[in-house]
Amino acid sequence: MPVNRFQTLAAVLAIATAPSMALAGPVPAEAGSPGRAADARRTVDVVMRDNSFEPQTIQVRAGETVRFRVVNRGQLLHEFNIGTPAMHEAHRREMLAMMQAGHMTPTSVMAGHGAGHGGMAHDDPNSVLLEPGKRGEVIWRFPQGGTLEISCNVPGHSESGMVGQVRFGR
Repeated sequence: MPVNRFQTLAAVLAIATAPSMALAGPVPAEAGSPGRAADARRTVDVVMRDNSFEPQTIQVRAGETVRFRVVNRGQLLHEFNIGTPAMHEAHRREMLAMMQAGHMTPTSVMAGHGAGHGGMAHDDPNSVLLEPGKRGEVIWRFPQGGTLEISCNVPGHSESGMVGQVRFGR
């Protein structure tokens, strides 16, 4: 079916005016950085349930690059997200906006609004958003020491206890 100029203009305006769901800014140094698969010497399997992570606490070495293989064994849409409390707070607002805009439901992400698609993509390197039964991975390089949070920032999930910690040190 041919696309007319009006449809093209409408699509461009929709994308240009949609709020961005990318990370609110650059990842702060204290949160680490995206890792390279070739540098990951260890894999940690994470199971997401309604509403918990297994394991809830993860210990890594300072400077280590870890591959997190994540599976959603719950009945709801869940997110595995590594960050600082401030990063999670900002991302919770973004996720709420996605829900309010109809780009996700309690169990799914609407077609065209997953990682790398549309104006409200969920494609942050420190995060994976998974529908029930789905799998994903995050490869992350940790900084020199401290604690980060893992959180499911789908509206209401972290508030109901779907949080954990990644501890790292020398």
